[in-house]
Amino acid sequence: MKLNKNMNILIVGLGLLGGSYAKALSDKGYNVSAVTKLQDSVDYAIENSMISKGSTEVNRETVGEADLIIFALYPTVFIDWIEKNQQFIKSGAIITDVTGVKGSVVYKIQDMLRSDVEYISAHPMAGKEVSGVANSDPKIFNNANYIVVPTEKNTANAIELCESLGYELGFYCVTQLSVEKHDEMIAFLSQLTHCIAVSLMCAKDDEGLVSYTGDSFRDLTRIGKINDEMWSELFLMNREPLLREIEAFENSFSCLKQALISNDRETLRKMMRISTVRRKRFDKRG
Repeated sequence: MKLNKNMNILIVGLGLLGGSYAKALSDKGYNVSAVTKLQDSVDYAIENSMISKGSTEVNRETVGEADLIIFALYPTVFIDWIEKNQQFIKSGAIITDVTGVKGSVVYKIQDMLRSDVEYISAHPMAGKEVSGVANSDPKIFNNANYIVVPTEKNTANAIELCESLGYELGFYCVTQLSVEKHDEMIAFLSQLTHCIAVSLMCAKDDEGLVSYTGDSFRDLTRIGKINDEMWSELFLMNREPLLREIEAFENSFSCLKQALISNDRETLRKMMRISTVRRKRFDKRG
């Protein structure tokens, strides 16, 4: 079953990602509504043709007509929402999400969810260093990856629907990972990189750095301007995989450090050659 324009789509949480989903889908002619905390966010989204209607109230009227519900909430808020409000979801609806960790979320929600509603998890690998619906931009999905995270409880129809959603949003590559493999990959590709950027920014306090820096420092620390509320939650909810990746990074960094101590140029060059070959795989796709 693929996404189709007869479906009513509800987005819960009109932040950067929720707003970008809303704009991308509305621009393609889908009927999109939203539930979010702030009336200002609802007003902005309606004024900018991102949604047809919206509400700050969670009830059967606002939730019950949706065929597909996309949750753009922090993981703990998402779990709490399902606990309190799943009675308003209509029978046969499919729900999905944008959460950045899965092991602490997917099984818990699938276990508590009514049997007549299906949850298929997904992770859009896209974003900005700003937040809020006013910063929404579907262009962030261009050249980006979208990961579908099915379990044995998911049907082929729900998986196909979730994959088609990724393509309709404009993602370049749509793939599948298990819950466990997802959290391992995200710990390395996303969470570790944010840890490195934060640690680097905390390592030296010198206001003069701004006057001396080149693009390399700016590029490496771009994600150091970080949403502490969201990312601290993600780090702790994926604690064990992230700790394993931090230890692996420490070992690699120690190898480079030891080469410097030992005046070992060959090891330095070897690491740089490996780095160059592997980094070429990540060059931006056209």
